[in-house]
Amino acid sequence: MTITTKIFGEITIEDDKIIHFEKGIVGFSDLTDFTLIFDSDDKEDAPIRWLQSLQEPGFAMPVMDPLLVKPDYTPEIADELLAGLGDLTPDNMLVMTTVTVPSDIKKLTTNLMAPIIVNTENLKACQVIVDGDDYPVKFPIYPVLQAARKKAGV
Repeated sequence: MTITTKIFGEITIEDDKIIHFEKGIVGFSDLTDFTLIFDSDDKEDAPIRWLQSLQEPGFAMPVMDPLLVKPDYTPEIADELLAGLGDLTPDNMLVMTTVTVPSDIKKLTTNLMAPIIVNTENLKACQVIVDGDDYPVKFPIYPVLQAARKKAGV
């Protein structure tokens, strides 16, 4: 499948790279098919990735591994919320959080309250809302990312 995106121009997506959200994502229930795009050649080290909609090529959300900025991130999620994803194990589960990029980059945040869970074997996914006050919607990440870049010598 080839789509023309707002951010990345024309891209070809292989069928085995399509992530399906049965119920869509929070605020966009009609968008159910996405792919992950890396904004770097070194996929393993790219802190920010893009969850690109295949139904709405103008829609892409920056996402990240929350463990990069919150190493103790372990939200409790009810099993019934993940039931549609199939058998999840630590080896086939990908957890991502959305990133908000304001005009002042120093106010960069990630949403720890609404993680995205992907079964990497069958590419079924869902976004859930975590109960409680342990994980904020706007968790500041700029200082953490800057410190990691400095440590890596970038």
